Amino acid sequence: MGECKTVVITAACYNILLEKRYVYMSNFIFSINATIPIFLLILLGWGLLKINLITKEFADVADKYVFKVALPVMLFKDIATTSILKDINMGFVLFCFFGTMIMFMGVWIFARLYCKDKSMVGAFAQGAARSSAAILGVAFVENICGSVGMAPIMIVAAVPLFNIFSVIMLTFGGNDRTNGIAGIQKAFVNILKNPIIIGILLGMLVSALDVRIPAIPLKTINYIAQTATPIALIAIGANFNTKQALTRLKPAVVASIIKLAILPAIFVPVAVLFGFNADEIVAILIMTGSPATVSGYIMAKNMNNDAVLSSNIILLTTLLSSVTLTAWVFVLKSLGYV
Repeated sequence: MGECKTVVITAACYNILLEKRYVYMSNFIFSINATIPIFLLILLGWGLLKINLITKEFADVADKYVFKVALPVMLFKDIATTSILKDINMGFVLFCFFGTMIMFMGVWIFARLYCKDKSMVGAFAQGAARSSAAILGVAFVENICGSVGMAPIMIVAAVPLFNIFSVIMLTFGGNDRTNGIAGIQKAFVNILKNPIIIGILLGMLVSALDVRIPAIPLKTINYIAQTATPIALIAIGANFNTKQALTRLKPAVVASIIKLAILPAIFVPVAVLFGFNADEIVAILIMTGSPATVSGYIMAKNMNNDAVLSSNIILLTTLLSSVTLTAWVFVLKSLGYV
């Protein structure tokens, strides 16, 4: 009788291990599917430049187009088509809002202490704190939870602050740093005239007023929004310089560790303690632990910051996130939180 119980228990444990292995592999495959195309597009940009199908001038113009047109339109569309006032959880919104503030302030202080070359501070801090919530985040949440859940609300609560803090960091931590009252005024002006900030604010206004965008302009907006990521990635590849990249490798590795491991290790357990549900916890994981956003490179370059360091952080975090995000999801699933 005892032997039979042992056999049953052993079989049950084996089935559990097989199930966990399947979950791990499916999440890993999803992460690979989400990240490898990014690398392929960057590689395409690098290759097109090498065979002279595109030029550096094309890459510079592409950067400006993405910064001034495509990214603002994409963020406008993502927020404008989300009902931010429907089924809103204020506790979750406040967590995302204040969590973002704490995250950026903490990383900024660390960057000021860590970076000996102060022209790297803005790019380092932005890359270590700012996630690809709008571009990869919604897809990842939908894959795990079966729906977008609270991801759009997280985007509304966090992404505007991502961009506002990024503008401030890039203003005070770049190659043409301005201090004192003049620096504050410059940061304020940069926030007001930043195309990405304008796109987000317009999107929030349309969403709050529950304005239904007609089919023809919405389709046009969709077409423009879909150009943001591929053109930005091709521009990164075209502007990639191996020799310069190696000089920024160490700070990029440190920023990547902060982005993918340290920040989620701090904020996700706190989210669990707050009692958030599965899709809220996954949204917070994306907010803190997804790879650095492509728009960070575009903003760094257009605001005279260290674009090489920014591209390094994007490359490293995108590559490593296929492992780290899968590991985080596996741990959360194993503990029954998602």
